[in-house]
Amino acid sequence: MRKFKIPKMYTTTNKTIRFPDDVIEQVEEAIRGTNCNFSAFVIEATRVALENLKEEDSPQEE
Repeated sequence: MRKFKIPKMYTTTNKTIRFPDDVIEQVEEAIRGTNCNFSAFVIEATRVALENLKEEDSPQEE
């Protein structure tokens, strides 16, 4: 499983999404003092989650 790390800025396409207020507050706290914005953080978190799902779905070697 890949470890989550705060990403650097890159170009994106605009997409509207709603978040619970408490999640927004937690993300903003996590990125405070970094060179990362809210969108970049959410994109990286989503990529990690998708990789984790893919790992869960793939057959495990024993």
